[in-house]
Amino acid sequence: MTRRHPELPSTHLMGTGTPMCAGCGGLEAIHEIYDILGSNTVFVNAAGCMTLLSVYPFTPFRGSWLYTAMACAPAGAQGIRDALDVLLEKERIQPDEDLQVVVLTGDGSAYGMGLSATSCAIGRNLDFIYVCYDNEGYGNTGQQYSQATPHAARTATSRGVSGFQGYKKDLFSIWAAHRPAYIATVTGADPLDLARKIKKAKGLRGPRLIIALSPCPTGWNYDPSLTVEIGRLAVKTGIWPLKEYMDGKVVHTRMPGRRPAVEEYLRLQGRFDHLFRPERNEKILAEIQAGIDAYWEEVQDRST
Repeated sequence: MTRRHPELPSTHLMGTGTPMCAGCGGLEAIHEIYDILGSNTVFVNAAGCMTLLSVYPFTPFRGSWLYTAMACAPAGAQGIRDALDVLLEKERIQPDEDLQVVVLTGDGSAYGMGLSATSCAIGRNLDFIYVCYDNEGYGNTGQQYSQATPHAARTATSRGVSGFQGYKKDLFSIWAAHRPAYIATVTGADPLDLARKIKKAKGLRGPRLIIALSPCPTGWNYDPSLTVEIGRLAVKTGIWPLKEYMDGKVVHTRMPGRRPAVEEYLRLQGRFDHLFRPERNEKILAEIQAGIDAYWEEVQDRST
């Protein structure tokens, strides 16, 4: 494990020297999440963008931090939770010294490499919070496509005229099929919704998932100043539903009213530039819009 650098202020997640990309949507969300979880935590951080937060032997987190390989963060969380429970049982630590175990991964691990270990951890009813900063690609190694990459996005490994031919995996539903304690989608661009969900997750026990849409200026190819606007447009256009799962029920916490066309969200990002130039790809744009419309029509039908 690492420890917080003594020269970094304890009231902030990281200092000015942290080598992170400007405008990182993942960092935006984690700032807000950590403000609520607080220092009584241990982060089990799978290899990815956020492992750059730590410069051994120091970490900007005020609590504890453990690095793991990409596929095994839930296994690391199991070991830590078991050790804490043993210490509690033997009264080596008091209940107020107990730590919240938090797995921190990108979508490459959450949707792909680490999904098997995660499924097993949920099956064991592991008491942990799993935070996925979803930047829709393997951002730390050059934005190759992942199982979270949206249809038609250009990535380092999807360079064809139509972009990525696959479709984003529905991690929310995969977790829900395991019947965990809690699941929520969030974005740093809506801090009030995010804060309410993190407070709720913090007060529960068992497996809990937070999926944070994390706009990535370098991978999505946009100006870093647009991160918040892109996050808000993701919610307004309906392409990123804000919702939560608990006790077998899914509730949408933001119901977009008059949704703007999804192309308002897409056109701000260079990864979708090929859908507009040199000619508009009406077929793919209509396909993406139709998918969003169908989703919200189904939500509306269920609520009536």
